[in-house]
Amino acid sequence: MDREIPKEVRRKERNKKLIRYGVTAAAVIVAISVLVSLMRTGVREKDLVFSTVDQGTIEVSVSASGQVVPAFEAIITSPISTRILEVYKKGGDSVDVGTPILKLDLQSAETEYKKQLDEEQMKNYELRQLLVNNQTQLKDLAMQVKVSEMKLNRMRVELRNEQYLDSLGSGTTDKVRQAELSVNVAQLELEQLKQKYANEQQVLEAGYRVKGLELSIFRKSLAETRRTLEDAQVKSPRKAILTYINDQIGQQVSQGEQIAIISDLSHFKVEGEIADTYGDRVSAGGKAVVKIGREQLVGQVSSVTPLSKNGVISFIVQLDQDNHPRLRSGLKTDVYVMNAVKEDVLRIANASYYVGRGEYELFVRTASDELEKRKVRLGDSNFEYVEVVSGLKPGEQVVVSDMSQYKNKSSLKLKQ
Repeated sequence: MDREIPKEVRRKERNKKLIRYGVTAAAVIVAISVLVSLMRTGVREKDLVFSTVDQGTIEVSVSASGQVVPAFEAIITSPISTRILEVYKKGGDSVDVGTPILKLDLQSAETEYKKQLDEEQMKNYELRQLLVNNQTQLKDLAMQVKVSEMKLNRMRVELRNEQYLDSLGSGTTDKVRQAELSVNVAQLELEQLKQKYANEQQVLEAGYRVKGLELSIFRKSLAETRRTLEDAQVKSPRKAILTYINDQIGQQVSQGEQIAIISDLSHFKVEGEIADTYGDRVSAGGKAVVKIGREQLVGQVSSVTPLSKNGVISFIVQLDQDNHPRLRSGLKTDVYVMNAVKEDVLRIANASYYVGRGEYELFVRTASDELEKRKVRLGDSNFEYVEVVSGLKPGEQVVVSDMSQYKNKSSLKLKQ
């Protein structure tokens, strides 16, 4: 016959079962938590680049592309249509001031120059001849004036004599009137000759000046021909490197055709290009920073093209250290042109994540060493910092390295 189990025993058994079930449930929960934790996406801390949010000044800049070019570059063109006779240097050679580079065929040009020299001499003789003719003509007129003055004086004497005789009764009134008429006519003839002399003098002077001006113009043309001949003796204008030369002996070259390029490869400048939408932010005199790898070279915008070409505005940056060893002709660079200053703003480091003002989703480090995706609004920037408008607080750490592979994750586990 079965005995009834005491209540105390049953209570102890029930408690044992409850404890056993609780331990099992706790173990399951811990196992599930561990499993979830293991399955959760993580990223190693050493693979990330963090930037701490701080407060400071940002020199606002716009980025542009640039290319290093020689600070001085002379393009030598053929001054005349001719052909290449001799080549004295090759590309890459160092040349000094006045160093011959190549020789052009100048025979026809020299013949034309000698012809012009003869023509100049002929024009000079013509000018001298004109001067002598003018002097002779004026002297003849001056002599006629003197003769006319002498005739007038003689007629005045005759008039006085007739008047005297008439006062004595020995003359007649008609003779006096005839003498007066002769004096008046002679007076008019003298005035006419004087006027003719003055007019002729002005005309001859003007003619001489015209001829002198023609000779002066011709001499300037002759000087230009002489300069062209001197330029045809192709020589280096300064100490530099010959970066290009047309070395095809016998080849015909037309007037204005490029035959050599001289470049100073010890000093450089940067030719920058920027979209014309940012054209108002680039002006002559503005500070600029040129980045070559990790090197930062400071300079100044020296000139800006006034017109946009294919949606791009070009400008030149003169570097403070234009002989830096990292500078090479043709090297591509990043150029940052400063256009404003913002003080006491929140900022984080600039990196590849930043593409302009707007809203971003960045991973922020939490107190539990996890990465939490957060919406952040960013403003202006320069090559070092980006302005934080909202979404971050001073002291917080933000991942600024590439996180594009985690764009669908809202949080990440940070692994050591």
